[in-house]
Amino acid sequence: MARVSTKENKSIYQRIREEKGLSREKASELLEYITPERLERIENSKFDAKPDEIMTMAEKYQMPQLCNYYCANECAIGRHYVPEVQMKDLSQIVLEMLASLHSIQKSQDRLIEITADGNIEKEEVEDFVTIQEELEKISLSVETMQLWVERKLSSGTIDEQAYKDAVEKRKAK
Repeated sequence: MARVSTKENKSIYQRIREEKGLSREKASELLEYITPERLERIENSKFDAKPDEIMTMAEKYQMPQLCNYYCANECAIGRHYVPEVQMKDLSQIVLEMLASLHSIQKSQDRLIEITADGNIEKEEVEDFVTIQEELEKISLSVETMQLWVERKLSSGTIDEQAYKDAVEKRKAK
């Protein structure tokens, strides 16, 4: 078992490595081209991780949420455009998505009224912003479900080949 740091405020990269029971040396072997020294610097925020390093960690640790975390928190462009997705149970994801879909159904007619002329008038802005927020909740629910699926695929909980076959079958329709 790897020695666990007692340091508070550990980075997500260190927390996940330790949750996997890996020392930096063992993690470095698993990660193949990231040295223990580089890993330590990434974990301690002394060096910025490169996207390919995060992708490797996400794959090898079977934690795809590392990619979302990196994009939402460390990438200059992603910080502006990518919301951080919190891992949730499938039932919670579905219930939140259905609640948002239900809410937007109520607003559908108002959205048509607002956008039919191609302009958003001053008196329409508040309603438009409210509707836009509901649409963003739906988008976040979709992203959360996708991350949930990726995690289940990487852990083997969902059969990867069956999933790929189903995706290809849908594309062919």
